[in-house]
Amino acid sequence: MQNDEDQFSQSIHNIVYCSRAVPGMDREALEKIITTARYHNPRFGITGLLVFGSGIFFQWLEGPRDNVTSLFKIISSDPRHSHVVLLTQEDEFRERLFPNWDMELVEAVDISAVLEDAMHETTDPKKKNTLSNMLQELNKSALGKHDN
Repeated sequence: MQNDEDQFSQSIHNIVYCSRAVPGMDREALEKIITTARYHNPRFGITGLLVFGSGIFFQWLEGPRDNVTSLFKIISSDPRHSHVVLLTQEDEFRERLFPNWDMELVEAVDISAVLEDAMHETTDPKKKNTLSNMLQELNKSALGKHDN
């Protein structure tokens, strides 16, 4: 696998997917997923975030194309997931959306605020547009709706 560090002329590949967690997914299992990702992702130039709520995973992965697609294949065959649905996949010449997050677990009720903060902090128009599109998609989904 490759690492895109110091290669700003290359595109960033991103994959966004959602899946249903198998019954019995608890906080301990989530922490194990995050710990594993934080250990492996930096070596492969992968960053992103994982949202979990109401038994649904929503994840954004970004990095070198081969690495991200390989990781997605691993995730798709992980027995902790079912009904894996690829929402988007694309290559873009832009800054990373989550450059400092090897993998961040974000609570479903907080995801809109995280995306809005990132959108307001960036000066990169492509990054701003991508974040805006993510917010729009999130607001259409069950993850974007929560009781107050």
